[in-house]
Amino acid sequence: MSLHNVILLISCLLVSASALQKLTELYKWSSLDYTFASDEHKNYALERGEFVPENNLPVGIEVWKNKLFVTVPRWSNGVPSTLNYIPLDVSSVQSPKLTPYPNWAYNREGNCDGLTTTYRVKADSCNRLWVLDSGTVGIGNTTKQVCPYAIHVFDLTTDKVLRKYTLRPEDTNANTFIANIAIDIGSKGCEDTFLYASDELGYGLISYSWESNKSWRHTHSFLMPDPLAGDYNIGGINFQWGEEGIFGITLSPITESGFRLLFFHPLASNREFAVSTEILRNPNLTSEEIYHDFVVLPSRGSGGHITAHYMNDDGILFFNLIDRNAVGCWNSRLPYEPKNLGIIDIDDEALIFPSDVKVDSLNNVWVISDRMPIHLLSKLNFNDINFRIFFAPLDVALAGTVCTGNIPYIPQEQSNYVTSKFY
Repeated sequence: MSLHNVILLISCLLVSASALQKLTELYKWSSLDYTFASDEHKNYALERGEFVPENNLPVGIEVWKNKLFVTVPRWSNGVPSTLNYIPLDVSSVQSPKLTPYPNWAYNREGNCDGLTTTYRVKADSCNRLWVLDSGTVGIGNTTKQVCPYAIHVFDLTTDKVLRKYTLRPEDTNANTFIANIAIDIGSKGCEDTFLYASDELGYGLISYSWESNKSWRHTHSFLMPDPLAGDYNIGGINFQWGEEGIFGITLSPITESGFRLLFFHPLASNREFAVSTEILRNPNLTSEEIYHDFVVLPSRGSGGHITAHYMNDDGILFFNLIDRNAVGCWNSRLPYEPKNLGIIDIDDEALIFPSDVKVDSLNNVWVISDRMPIHLLSKLNFNDINFRIFFAPLDVALAGTVCTGNIPYIPQEQSNYVTSKFY
């Protein structure tokens, strides 16, 4: 059965009381559970504190064929596995259990050959899964660096590890916190691949070349938070995340220059920024040399905080507006300004803190919401639904928005679109 048919079958079985108009609620959980080998295995983990259900919060998703990947960071004790998947071809229940990927042993806490904590992962067109392991347990003042930052790359056709690369000490600093990655496959094919990672609290961009097996770091003032944009009101909680720098990163299709554009934003910001990957692929450029190659786009206005975003092959950007409990879009053929930023869906219950968004190979949009501020700053009600995963076919998601694909290109002299700098 194809992934498309699997999704249609599952969605027909689900009934949602949500007010969502375009996104279909595919899965929902009050708390997470895992595919333990047996009841005895699960009870053993519960007794030893290796599994504490209320400490498990999903943050990232990715879809490859019939696998829906879900990441769970080790912010507290009791997270048995950080990288997991749901088999879409067999999971027709509303609250499926998570299966560790590639196995339990690779996700064992304290195993520095495996994974400790990961946030957002990316499957590429070469059937590889890219995972950046932070090597940390805890969050904020409780963070402990138990293993080095490392890139793990899996062959999705065999579930085997292709490569593990440990970041150099110079790539990170004492404040480093990396929660997002983007994968850039160049015009020469799978060997011509770069990973980019956003250092949210260390205010840097890290590049890694698959071909040369080397990494390096970039710095720029655009990677830092806006001191006027650190106040949030989400899920009935007012809080301040004023130190949150570069967060969401995503890549455009290849431009006429032969390179892509990396779009990025600090979490504490109402703006989007961009830089050509021609700059990020070059390890020899200094911060002074590249300063003017970074571009700032017009402000989204107040209430414009975004977590993750993703640009598809048609140049349409999908993003999560956490202040508005909404998912938005932008067609990059139009100038980046508020009137051209569309709303795909909005829901003050189901979409409290949409944490990640992706588009799969069949042009389905996927979103996960997880009520993260309530989890971190208050207490989740485990008698309620706390975590949800949604999807929508691309044409359904974009219908009626300013982002629909039948927009003619605007002559560059009439547009303030950022790519006029690069084409």
